[in-house]
Amino acid sequence: MKTLKTQRIIFFFLIALGFSQLGCGGSGVNLYSKSQDVQLGQQVQAEIAKRPAEYPVLNNPTLRNYVQGLVNRIISSPNVINKDFNYSVTLVQDDKTVNAFTLPGGPIYVYTGLMKYVDNEATLVGILAHEITHADHRHSTQQMTKQYGLDAITQLALGNNPSLAGQIAAGLARGAESLTMLQFSRADETEADANSFIDLYQLPGRSWYPAAIKFFMIKTLAGGNSRPPSELSKLFLTHPPSQERLNATNAQAQKANLPPPTEAQLNSAGYQRYKAMLP
Repeated sequence: MKTLKTQRIIFFFLIALGFSQLGCGGSGVNLYSKSQDVQLGQQVQAEIAKRPAEYPVLNNPTLRNYVQGLVNRIISSPNVINKDFNYSVTLVQDDKTVNAFTLPGGPIYVYTGLMKYVDNEATLVGILAHEITHADHRHSTQQMTKQYGLDAITQLALGNNPSLAGQIAAGLARGAESLTMLQFSRADETEADANSFIDLYQLPGRSWYPAAIKFFMIKTLAGGNSRPPSELSKLFLTHPPSQERLNATNAQAQKANLPPPTEAQLNSAGYQRYKAMLP
């Protein structure tokens, strides 16, 4: 009887802990700790490295350092919560894929197809800030938590299924594709768009136009300058653009009374020099 009572106390304590602490980062409950996000990201990075045919790395230190420098400036924004995550950049040499994705714990993968698709530095920065939010607000592990739900917390708390934690970890690390192709919820995408704006708006000096991600949305919704549908397929699967998202970004810009962007805030000319370095 004492054992049962103790189990109940532990159960309710862990339930409370799950909702008060594990779910603090982002917009929902999260069964995973931040250290598990980092570990998961590392595991998937290792899996991706074993698949060079699917994820061919562009070994161009100049371009990689350029994009990494943009990321480093973004995470200096006061709005970024988990600054200790590893926001390392990998460039994927695939001109036929217009996309980028972020793993739990911060690693960012940017396709050359995306770099060639955007027209200025500020737009790329807006997209990178969107991706950073997915990691910073821990959207991937929140989505994975939804797959297990409250039952997982109950089982873990009562100790009825001691292998469950291992099953969860194995499921998350099963392969790169499940996370690189993860479909975020509409709320996740809205949150990532909103925080892309806030990240750039709060940067000291406001180097880039905070609403620049809208130029990517406008171009994509207009048909991507007649790009073949296959080149945009991963984008529409993982980060589907919509008029609703564009309207929300425009509303943020209007609320902040942002004037039209200057060339200095877009850096179109400077970006073209880096685009010319792409193979």
